[in-house]
Amino acid sequence: MTRSIKILAGSALLAASLGGPAFSQGSPQTVTLTKVDPASLATGYRTSKVVGSTVVNEANETIGTIDDLIVTSSEKVPFAVLSVGGFLGVGSKYVVVPFSSIQVKDKKMVLAGATKDSLKALPEFKYNTGT
Repeated sequence: MTRSIKILAGSALLAASLGGPAFSQGSPQTVTLTKVDPASLATGYRTSKVVGSTVVNEANETIGTIDDLIVTSSEKVPFAVLSVGGFLGVGSKYVVVPFSSIQVKDKKMVLAGATKDSLKALPEFKYNTGT
């Protein structure tokens, strides 16, 4: 066999092995998908617009800023990491609230019943440097 024929034969064998069905180890898994109405999502807010938003209370007092959104493998709802206190990020503290507790009213992020002091009293959140 010439070198070029060996290369072609090897390429064909590789293509055949990659093109076949994939078999996984263990028991088969099924995925249940829920239909989502794209029109209803179009009225929502992208995370890129939510992160960095000012959070106010029902008295329209600024009480913090959304620093990030976090989802976990065990929870169905995202959590909002709020930056509270400080000035221009200096001396601020991170706290976490369920994002479901934040309402969008008149294009504002509203955390009803919260004050700067009540947020500062929450346990401090620290980012895991590995994620």
